[in-house]
Amino acid sequence: MSMSRRQFVKVFGLSAATLGALGVAGCSDGSSGSGSSAGSDGSKIQTIKDRGVLNCGVKADVIGYGYMDTATQEYEGLEIDLCYQIAAAVFEVSYEEAREQDLCAFTTVTPTTRGTLIDSGQLDIVAATYTITPEREEDWDFSTPYRTDSVGIMVKKANGWTSMEDLDGQTIGVSTGSTTQQLVTEMIADQGFSCTPNFVEYQSYPEIKDALDAGMVQAFAMDRSTLNTYMDDTVELLQPEVEFGTQDYGVATEKGCDLSKLVDDTVNELLDNGWMEEDIQTWLGESA
Repeated sequence: MSMSRRQFVKVFGLSAATLGALGVAGCSDGSSGSGSSAGSDGSKIQTIKDRGVLNCGVKADVIGYGYMDTATQEYEGLEIDLCYQIAAAVFEVSYEEAREQDLCAFTTVTPTTRGTLIDSGQLDIVAATYTITPEREEDWDFSTPYRTDSVGIMVKKANGWTSMEDLDGQTIGVSTGSTTQQLVTEMIADQGFSCTPNFVEYQSYPEIKDALDAGMVQAFAMDRSTLNTYMDDTVELLQPEVEFGTQDYGVATEKGCDLSKLVDDTVNELLDNGWMEEDIQTWLGESA
């Protein structure tokens, strides 16, 4: 996407009242683990303030969410903007000031590194199309969902496939550490399809697309927002009318940390004041 990150219109900064209401609650006893980066008083928020920057885990290859612009070598997208909004809340400045002062330090994450980097204390938040699941909520805190997506299956147009049944005996590429294989398997059973595909895991999305182009896999399954990054004239979604694997994206933080409440309050305010809907429209061309 060629849009400059500063092209986004006038921003809605968080209200002073909300910032004032975000008290420092501290981390719950024993919840931080050995990888916690919280300060001696147990406050991750204070640790971030002392450090002077919010460490954020984001995607670099999902257009519209988290994408590294090769021309500028800068991250852009909905989740990048969201990180700056959270930084603005942490440092009690405006959104524009957060951007101007570079109050976010970005690290590219994958499905296998997202949680690990939170646990180690290297990241304060992860905003990386991170699906909220009961299992993940046992290990990390998640904000109120800011976006809902569903799973799609990309295939080569040249195959001429029109039904999920065409996947019988075929190999589907999925991302290591994602929930995609489980969701596809459940969909096949729920919809009454009789096909039995195979699955191969890859460490990155570009690897899966390369494998699809090379014929090493016959389908690429992932969140539709991710697949959109890799759409071209040679591929299409198989039975796009079959919507399945609906999942909510949330911002992840260390379990039991005071930062979790501030993040959740920030996301909720951005949903309430219309900023989230407008930013989704800007980057994805869709309504929230």
